[in-house]
This record gives sequence, structure tokens and C-alpha cells, in this order.
Amino acid sequence: MPEWGTFGSVLAVLLRDMPNDIYFKVGLIAIIGLSAKNAILIVEFAKDYYAQGRSLLDSAVEAARLRFRPIVMTSLAFALGVVPLAIATGPSAASQNAIGTGVLGGMISATVLAIFFVPAFFVFVLKTLRTKRPSEEVDVKDEVREEETRPMGEVPGSTAAAHP
Repeated sequence: MPEWGTFGSVLAVLLRDMPNDIYFKVGLIAIIGLSAKNAILIVEFAKDYYAQGRSLLDSAVEAARLRFRPIVMTSLAFALGVVPLAIATGPSAASQNAIGTGVLGGMISATVLAIFFVPAFFVFVLKTLRTKRPSEEVDVKDEVREEETRPMGEVPGSTAAAHP
């Protein structure tokens, strides 16, 4: 979820007493993209497991478990890649520090929070909306074809012939 990355970015920049400048905002864009990608990965895997017939909770937990290592590895590589920016000194260090600090704080918070909250929100949203599994959904086209081929006057689902 992108807002968790934004929260971590803002917190990191505030803790280092840095300004909210254009360089920080560039870092926010990067964080929003990567944290959204992590959430999408978990949700897509959970949807697939749920469509295969697993329980809602089992689908969410298995998706988070299966995607844990790839998410942590890419997030850690991304966060460690900006450490030199966060600790840079010399000319143009202010711009590098703003990007590095924002991305580092955002990546840490987005990764930690997404691993736990994305599966929880997946379960909550599907329970709240009471959605059917894709295999349980009725195909409207099949119903229309059935209406077109049924003799006139026949009651749907009835085995009795229509009254003349």
C-alpha cells in the first residue's frame, strides 16, 4: 500500500530535519511505485489461491508466505541501494540526502507493513463485500442463450411442460 511508504518517507525526513523539497517528492514517487507493486503481488497470488478453492484466510496467508522472500529481497536491494544517497556529503549532498532518506524510510515501512496488512485487508475486503469465487459466478451469456432456446411459455427450472 503506497500510503505506508509515504508515511515512512515523511517520518524519516522529519527525523533528519530535512525540507519537503522537490528531491524528496521524487523519492516519494519511487516509493509509491514499488510499494504498490508489492501489494499487487500479494493480492494477485491470494486471488489465484482463492479461485482454486482454498479458504479466504488460507489464500491470504499462503500468498504472503510465498511472496515474502521476493518482496523482502527486492525491497532490501532497493533500500540498500539508496544508502549512499542518504549519507552523501559534499556538493549537491542536500538533494541526494533528501532522495535517499525518503526512499530508505519509505521502503522500510512499506515492506514491513505490507507483509502483514495487505493479506489482512484482502480478507477484510472480500468478507465485507461477500464476493463469490470466480468459479461460482454465473455467466450472463449462458443465461441469455438459455432464454433464447427455451420454448415459449416454459417456466425456467421446471420439468413440466407449458400449459397450452
